[in-house]
Amino acid sequence: MVVEITWWGHATVTVVDSGVRVLTDPLFVRRLAHLRRRGGMVPPVGAGVADVVVVSHLHSDHLHVGSLGRLAPGTKVVLPKGAVGAVRGLGRLTGLELVEVAAGDEVKVGRVKVRAVPAAHDGRRLPFGSQRAEALGYVVEGQAVTYFAGDTGLFEGMAEAVGACDVALLPVGGWGPFLGEGHLNPARAAEALVRLGPRAAVPIHYGTYWPIGMDAVRPHEFYAPGEEFVRLAREVAPGIAVHRLEHGESVRLEAAG
Repeated sequence: MVVEITWWGHATVTVVDSGVRVLTDPLFVRRLAHLRRRGGMVPPVGAGVADVVVVSHLHSDHLHVGSLGRLAPGTKVVLPKGAVGAVRGLGRLTGLELVEVAAGDEVKVGRVKVRAVPAAHDGRRLPFGSQRAEALGYVVEGQAVTYFAGDTGLFEGMAEAVGACDVALLPVGGWGPFLGEGHLNPARAAEALVRLGPRAAVPIHYGTYWPIGMDAVRPHEFYAPGEEFVRLAREVAPGIAVHRLEHGESVRLEAAG
């Protein structure tokens, strides 16, 4: 085994590579403001065990202070530069090691290197004001190279910024009936596969949270993105293995050669 991927729902994923546990955008709640978890159970306590946590941007479904507060004291948390000043609640997490980065910066954790890369997404702390920090993706380099896109649209130079990768964790949907700018839907995520050319991909950021009282509004946008991405990926990138995971499910991937 080289890398193990576990999808907990939304953008929360555990990547285990070279004995290092990397946790992405932890969100461990049943309800967040007007959103209710409709897919999968709230992740168990063990999901919060990590050597390093990466946070892609300031939106509260990705940077959730309460979920970060569940982490063990001393856990390293990598955030976009400016996040600590923009999100007041982060100052209360005194037991964590908060590390701010910009695109191009690298953080070493054990035998793994975490590299921040650009993302095309709104960096504001909505809906609470104009606080802003650059939205990021992250590349985890150990025995394998795993790209966590965070939340992003397609952007010029995406493949060059990420570089060669073995696994791409790509958002394919959202938490509401309409996707705004700076998001990947199944078709755009399939185009990202073509550009990136990974050996394998896992669709994330769909089928987990939905606005309360809107169960009957465009429900296919909640249920369908994962399967639609699998279908489109077969058409445009048939050589790439796509693993559509259920909530809490894991996949183990071997390195090439």
